[in-house]
Amino acid sequence: MSDLVLNILRKVQDRDGFVSEDALKRLSKDLKIPVSRLYGVASFYAMLHTKEQGRNIIELCGSPSCYLNDGFDVEKLLEKEVGVNFGQTSKDGKISLFKTSCIGCCDQAPAMLLNGKPVVNLTKTKVREIIKKCRS
Repeated sequence: MSDLVLNILRKVQDRDGFVSEDALKRLSKDLKIPVSRLYGVASFYAMLHTKEQGRNIIELCGSPSCYLNDGFDVEKLLEKEVGVNFGQTSKDGKISLFKTSCIGCCDQAPAMLLNGKPVVNLTKTKVREIIKKCRS
């Protein structure tokens, strides 16, 4: 049953950009599952968002490999360039920053996901170019 709920929530997010309170209420009626249980699933998984997100979602890998290969510097640069802390969305609504667990690119660290696609071997120049493209 939880696999079904997770798949449905992912489809809602793919369609709407996030899983809204209204969507949870509709699903609760349709599936006959309490809203609290659906919200628990939606808020547990890092890949699901219960608040509206930016047009571009950056998920910085927090694995030890990335962290030890300048990931901390990339993290601070992203916050500075975007103008928000991780877990927040830029005021212009174009970029949301998140941390995520290992994305499997340890041999090309530091790495991140940009709208679900890996971007590896991050440098200060590369990060600034990515932010510039996300803002345009």
